[in-house]
Amino acid sequence: MTWPTPQNAVPDFRPQTAQRRLRNLVEASQRVTGELDLEHVLRQIAESAVALVEAQYGALGVLSSCGGLEKFIHIGMPEDTVERIGHLPEGHGVLGAVIDSACPIRLRDLNTDPRAVGFPENHPPMDTFLGVPITIDGETFGNLYLTNRAGGPFTSDDEDLVTTLAATAAIAISNARQYGEARRAQRLSETLNEVTAALLASPHYDAFGILTQHLASLTEADMASVIVSDGDDEELRVQDAWGTGAALVEGIGLRPHDGAVPRAMDGQPSISSESLGEPGPFVAEVPQASVMAVPLEVQGHRAAALCVTRAEQRAPFAAEDLTLLSEFAGQASLAVALAWARADRHRLEIVEDRTRIARDLHDHVIQRLFGAGLGLQAHASAHPECADAMEEQVALIDAAISDIRTAVFTLQTRSSSDTPRHRLLSVVTEFSGRLATMPRLAFAGPVDLVVSRSLADDLVAVLRESLTNIARHADAKAVRIEISAAESDVTLTVDDDGVGLSAHSDRRSGKDNLAARARAHGGAFTVSPNELGGTRVQWTVPLVKEIP
Repeated sequence: MTWPTPQNAVPDFRPQTAQRRLRNLVEASQRVTGELDLEHVLRQIAESAVALVEAQYGALGVLSSCGGLEKFIHIGMPEDTVERIGHLPEGHGVLGAVIDSACPIRLRDLNTDPRAVGFPENHPPMDTFLGVPITIDGETFGNLYLTNRAGGPFTSDDEDLVTTLAATAAIAISNARQYGEARRAQRLSETLNEVTAALLASPHYDAFGILTQHLASLTEADMASVIVSDGDDEELRVQDAWGTGAALVEGIGLRPHDGAVPRAMDGQPSISSESLGEPGPFVAEVPQASVMAVPLEVQGHRAAALCVTRAEQRAPFAAEDLTLLSEFAGQASLAVALAWARADRHRLEIVEDRTRIARDLHDHVIQRLFGAGLGLQAHASAHPECADAMEEQVALIDAAISDIRTAVFTLQTRSSSDTPRHRLLSVVTEFSGRLATMPRLAFAGPVDLVVSRSLADDLVAVLRESLTNIARHADAKAVRIEISAAESDVTLTVDDDGVGLSAHSDRRSGKDNLAARARAHGGAFTVSPNELGGTRVQWTVPLVKEIP
């Protein structure tokens, strides 16, 4: 085949014998096809091409879906030189010409070519150049770039040798891709089995927490998170996070931006990166140079977005990573649906049990207490000298009857999963596996009767944020929680025996959020040392009757 040749292409000459060059090509092809890991295959291709034509420098540039270079594997250049140069090539100038033409380009001096854009500072000098595309199934996968041939300019024989090597490389890359897909499928299957087992085996499951832990491992991400939409205002919030910087983002609201996360919430899996001009969704301290997000749909409802991030020094996410994450989300949603169904069944059993208890209290216990009170009153009438003592006992029985009637009313009018008491208990149960010991929780006063739905939402959020801080920073062995409801206010107090206030100092945004929630109700939020040597968090708000 004859390729179009630029004006300053060099004539052909043969510094090596044809037999020796053929033997080198065979050896290079064997080295290339001897690998199965794609990263190793790509590096072996670049190294073999450099050795085959005695070039000083070589590189293999992998094309991105946008047409530029998403990966650039360089050979022959010292690492300290690479660091001084900084940003790797993106596919402009002569490199871009090879991409655009999809044909080999051979130059005597690339510096004089009109397509050249020059070199960055600290770049070593380069003159002779050979670029050859690697084509797989009719599409260009990437290009081999070779410079500074030892024996002078690159020849047509060099071009033929590298073109033949590129054809062999295409087969090796296809094999490595298939091997990689098989490995990813195996890893996905193992991860899904672990997720399903964890969701269905744990009596106190945290579905999103389990997903984030396995997501980070599956995608080799620095951080994984589950993001949900808060109510009708469509504000996004990080429900759960795992990995580097997770403590900084868990529970925070996300600022609006045109990145992968909002697209995933709209049902579109995607990858975004800072290099494409799309800022990451999280705070600056979290690694997010490359962000990938997919929707999580459970029983036809878009429940959340699964998001994973990598730092700048890591390889960015690629199309196959997005496919892997999408497949995980699609299959993990079934496990989540089963776990939620089991939780619903458990809540229904609790409601039925509470209904039975309420009926028994009303039909049996109250009647017996009422009978006992009447008996005491009759005994007091027959024995006036004991009347005062008897009346005290009757008053206590009346108070017990009143308390039981209040409990019966609560049991019969509100489902167990909807009461403030049950929601707060669920938060404590959720954190039981993340703390050294199970927190001690105490209620004082008629919490379920006086706490409104909106106030309960804030109490749950404040308790979750407080326990998150303790789990992440305090190194506490014991945690005490008290929720007290008085006539005029409700107070949530959380005490731990951890390392003290300094453990919570780096979570400024979380404290500001708790203080803002208290101010919204006209209340107060304080963080102070306690008698245990740890930290006391106290959140108090006045009670206001909601207008029906």
